Amino acid sequence: MSTRTVRLDDESEQVLHNLVRNTGLTISAVFKRGLLALEQQLGREASRSPYQIYEELDLGEGGYAVVPSTETRRGVAEAIRRKLDR
Repeated sequence: MSTRTVRLDDESEQVLHNLVRNTGLTISAVFKRGLLALEQQLGREASRSPYQIYEELDLGEGGYAVVPSTETRRGVAEAIRRKLDR
């Protein structure tokens, strides 16, 4: 077992104090639970594939595209025209 020194700002110190007071846990137990919770959260996030994240974006058909990628010149011209018409 090792010993660590951790510096907390005032807000974090207050949160730690509240957690210890409200749960009855020791400071070490609060930190252990926090570390385990973070590890689980990161594990869930890391298990998602890029495609799963993309599916959640739901941009709809064509996403934010104004024109197909084969007609980028026309799309840029339309975007400039819309911007200048304001």
